[in-house]
Amino acid sequence: MSESVSEAESAGSAEIAGRAEPPAESPAESHAPSEPAYEPAAPAPLNLPRTPTGDAEVDARLARLADADHLATDGHVEVYEDVHRGLRDALTALDGRPGPPVPSPSYEQSRS
Repeated sequence: MSESVSEAESAGSAEIAGRAEPPAESPAESHAPSEPAYEPAAPAPLNLPRTPTGDAEVDARLARLADADHLATDGHVEVYEDVHRGLRDALTALDGRPGPPVPSPSYEQSRS
C-alpha cells in the first residue's frame, strides 16, 4: 500500500511541479532588440537678425521671437501664436486711429 501512495504522491508532485514552471518565452520575446535611447538635441538659437521697424510695440513683439530660441520645438507654437496675436492687434489698432483730416470739398474749390 505504501507503494501506491508513493506513486500517487509522486504523480501529483510532478503535475504540480509542471504547473509551477513559467511558460516558455516565444523567440520574438526573448530576442527582441531593445530600442535605442533617443536624446533630442538641445535647443539652439538661430541667431537671425531682427531689423527694428521703428514702432516700439511691433519691435517688442518681434523681440519676443527670441524666446523660442531657448525652447524645445513643442514650445515654439506658444511663442509664435503670442507674437502673431500681438502683431494682429497692432495692425487692428491702426484701423482704429484717426488719420489726417480730409480736406473739405470747399477747400479744393477755393484752390482752383
